[in-house]
Amino acid sequence: MPQANLFNADPKINLLPCDGTVHYFGPVLSAAETHLYLEELLKNIEWRNDETVIFGRRIITARKVAWYGDKPFSYTYSGSAKQALTWTDELLALRSLVEKSTGEHFNSCLLNLYHHGGEGMGWHSDDEKTIVMDSAIASLSFGAERKFSFRHRQTKETLSLTLENGSLLLMKDTTQKHWQHQLPKSKRIAAPRINLTFRRMIENA
Repeated sequence: MPQANLFNADPKINLLPCDGTVHYFGPVLSAAETHLYLEELLKNIEWRNDETVIFGRRIITARKVAWYGDKPFSYTYSGSAKQALTWTDELLALRSLVEKSTGEHFNSCLLNLYHHGGEGMGWHSDDEKTIVMDSAIASLSFGAERKFSFRHRQTKETLSLTLENGSLLLMKDTTQKHWQHQLPKSKRIAAPRINLTFRRMIENA
C-alpha cells in the first residue's frame, strides 16, 4: 500500500486509523533545552553497545543503549537481558516533563543512541511480557530529526512522520499488539540522535 506521511502535531488527534492510539505532541522543550539535554545525556548516561540474537548468532550493534528504572527491573528483548540502573537527575526531570505532558505514569526508561543515520531499528513491537500490557510508551527525541514509521501487522498499511528535535510521541492502548514500528536508516544524516522511551514495567515480574 502507498505510504502516508503524517505531520500533525496536535496531541488530541490519533494518528492511527485503527487498532491503537498514537499521539504526537511535537517539540515539548525549547531549542536551548534540547541542546543542553543532548549534551548531558551523551556525557552522563552509561551507554553500552546493544546485543541481539539473529538466527542463533549474537550480534553487537553499533547503536548504544541504556536502561534505567525505579527498581533494577530485568528487561529482555532480542535475546539480550539488562538490569535497570538508578535514575540520573536529567532522566528524572525528563520523566516528570513527559508524565505532566501525557498524564501517564512511567517507572522505567530505555535509551537508544544512534550516532548517525546509518544506524536505525528494524520493524518490531514493544510487547515483551515484562511490560504492563497495553500500557503507554512515551518516546522523547533529541538531536537529528529522523523518520519514524508504523506498519499494521495484518493489513501492512504504513504510516510515517518525522520526529523533531525535542519532540514527544505517545503510543498506547493496543498499538503494540496490532502495529510494528521502525526507525529507517538514512545515509544523508550525519548527526546523532538520542531516543528515550519511557515505559511501565510489571512491578513483581
